[in-house]
Amino acid sequence: MALLTVGIGEWMVSNNPQDILKTYALGSCLAVLIYDHKRCIAGMIHIALPDSSIDPVKAQKRPGYFADTGLPLMIEAMKKLGAERPNVRVKLAGGAAVMDDKGIFDIGKRNLLAAKRILWKSSLGAIAEDTGGDMSRTVTMLVEDGSATVSSGSNQWKL
Repeated sequence: MALLTVGIGEWMVSNNPQDILKTYALGSCLAVLIYDHKRCIAGMIHIALPDSSIDPVKAQKRPGYFADTGLPLMIEAMKKLGAERPNVRVKLAGGAAVMDDKGIFDIGKRNLLAAKRILWKSSLGAIAEDTGGDMSRTVTMLVEDGSATVSSGSNQWKL
């Protein structure tokens, strides 16, 4: 068993059933979890910002930091492992309004909308999401079956 930690602005894909994908402290950041249930291929990305146009240099160095550059690359990496659209399930977590209770920046909401727009362009939609609110989340996904768990503080639930 290998724990693959997905940091801010990173993504991981795996087809090893022993692997576990995990990302921590999703505040306004968004985790997109994609799973091919026929081939046991999992992908997770930790998106910090919706649009790479605000920092093209950073987007070139760390494309996973932005929804519009990282998410398409993760989808392509999953396709290279053999993932096929009819077998894919998508789940979303995060996108909260942490330290933005007045909604001035709405980064969480903007991350969610940007990711959904990119998924829709790939003919993908989420079957489950735990987004919004004002709490930080940690997300874990098992590659063997695609099951996902969200935790915040001492609370834990299935996604």
